[in-house]
Amino acid sequence: MKPMKTAMSFIACAMLLSNVAHAQEVVKIGVAGPLTGSAAQSGKDDERGVRLAIDELNAKGFTIAGKPVKFELISMDDQGDPKVGVNVAQKLVDDGVAAVIGHYNSGVSIPAARIYNDAKVVMMTGASSNPDLTHLGYPYVFRLATNDNVMGGRMAVYASKVLGAQRAAVIDDRTAYGTGVADVFIKTAKKEGLQIVAREYSTDKATDFKAILTQVKSRNPQVVFYGGYYAQAATLARQMGELGVNATLVGGDGICSPEFDKLSAGVADKRMFCAQGGAPLDTLPDGKNFRAKFKSAFSADVDTYAPAFYAATLVVADAMRKAGSAKPEVFVKALREQSFDSILGPVKFDANGDWIDAPVTVYRLNGGALTAIAQKD
Repeated sequence: MKPMKTAMSFIACAMLLSNVAHAQEVVKIGVAGPLTGSAAQSGKDDERGVRLAIDELNAKGFTIAGKPVKFELISMDDQGDPKVGVNVAQKLVDDGVAAVIGHYNSGVSIPAARIYNDAKVVMMTGASSNPDLTHLGYPYVFRLATNDNVMGGRMAVYASKVLGAQRAAVIDDRTAYGTGVADVFIKTAKKEGLQIVAREYSTDKATDFKAILTQVKSRNPQVVFYGGYYAQAATLARQMGELGVNATLVGGDGICSPEFDKLSAGVADKRMFCAQGGAPLDTLPDGKNFRAKFKSAFSADVDTYAPAFYAATLVVADAMRKAGSAKPEVFVKALREQSFDSILGPVKFDANGDWIDAPVTVYRLNGGALTAIAQKD
């Protein structure tokens, strides 16, 4: 009986070794954004984009260097707060993530970027647009979005040349994003001959703009540019109506949300314009399919940047595949040097980590929905 036992033991050992050889490597991917607070709708939308990508990668049996890989998603709420964001970044690093898809707010992404870069963890945001983020000299930081230099400038040109405005008031929420995009708007507006008749400041938690708007109304602007996020911008629009501020509201991607009409009680219909990075989802070859998949998976509609966060996740995975490694210090070289296909179109990053030739689209609030009206070639 001993030979039989020996043979069985050999077979068992061989099977065990085979199972070990084919065991899945677990690769942790972090996602961070505001899951609570006024921008929670955006944070949840972004998280769902990452989750959809992770689920698809795992379902199709993704491999790196011929070995099966299972991606594990670690999601954290940064509350849209820079201090919380830094703590979240350190927690994700301590948890051993290979990459973080996020953050949403520029004011959070900028301080968090140092944590990731120092730990040699790749960070790729699909939303944070302040140009300073990719000018910190951090080789592990990437942006799959359009920056404020493009969006703020585009809205200034649009306000002047298309809307025919000659006088503009500017309000920003003093966040890195809001101030950044407002500064670019002002700089470009002046070049276009647009007079800035007021520059006012608020916060990203403001609910009462009436004192500011009283000052703005006295300057008789034709457009009001708001640098900040949609929850405050919608409140601003509603109070503009209440105070009789007869001006068109314009802004960057922070105010470009399907929630705007509901939150503003419909008062800004046909009187709100915003710039958003990327081409309209339904014009992309796989855009309608993505929208349907998203709805099926989450019983919710796409908000704004879910496609970008989805694409960023798949680009990171593809960089791992091309590099043959899930180690950030290895696959970051592929991100720096190679090109990638994505739902958003071709992706290649410049020396700073910015998406080369990132598109931007201008939208108008029309009948309660955001309608694309102009797109960069």
